[in-house]
Amino acid sequence: MSNVIAFFLLGLVAGAIARLLVPGRTRLGFWLTAVLGMIGSFVGGFLGYLIGHDKGEGGLQVSGIFGSVIGSVILLALYRRFGNDRLARRR
Repeated sequence: MSNVIAFFLLGLVAGAIARLLVPGRTRLGFWLTAVLGMIGSFVGGFLGYLIGHDKGEGGLQVSGIFGSVIGSVILLALYRRFGNDRLARRR
């Protein structure tokens, strides 16, 4: 259970840092910021796997805080690029 809490807190911190680094306004609340960081952690782990920092866990692995922030920044930039267009069309 402590691993789940630590993963959530890591995701929250990584998501918050990503929101600070990527310019512009994003309407994400507390929970979505944490989810952004948690998914960003897997993206960062996958990117680390691709560049050769394999820990023997395969392509889908949890990364550290630095990789989590990088993955979260990538996801947030993609969300801002493609996600907002869909929201604007619904209105």
